[in-house]
Amino acid sequence: MGVRGRRLPDSPSEDPDLKDVCLIPRNIMAEPDYMEDDNPELIRPQKLVNPVKTSRNHQDLHRELLMNQKRGLAPQNKPELQKVMEKRKRDQVIKQKEEEAQKKKSDLEIELLKRQQKLEQHELEKQKLQEEQENTPEFVKVKGNLRRTGQEVAQAQES
Repeated sequence: MGVRGRRLPDSPSEDPDLKDVCLIPRNIMAEPDYMEDDNPELIRPQKLVNPVKTSRNHQDLHRELLMNQKRGLAPQNKPELQKVMEKRKRDQVIKQKEEEAQKKKSDLEIELLKRQQKLEQHELEKQKLQEEQENTPEFVKVKGNLRRTGQEVAQAQES
């Protein structure tokens, strides 16, 4: 150990004073030649101006978006395509859930649905018969009543 508990370096690369002086290159990239010469014949490159970024409208919009982002507000208007795609996705998820719910119906639910469908069909048939009877002319109804009474009288006489 060296002076004041400091260890002497084993190699010169471990010495911090030597690292700063000789081992670390200052500039990795070479400087271009036109930077040193003040030759007026050379055309020096200049950064192009983006007309969109320099426009006042764009700057205002960018400033507003940054403020909203800092506040945690999302932009209010989404692109129309994004809205449509999100709506389709929601509809698809809802449809899948409904299909899964139908697949998971128990035997009791299936039997109840069958009975409900039979009752609905029976009610529809009754309504059709009533509509047919209401639409028939009066003389057909009277003729049917006379036949029934004639048959009942004949049966009563035979018995």
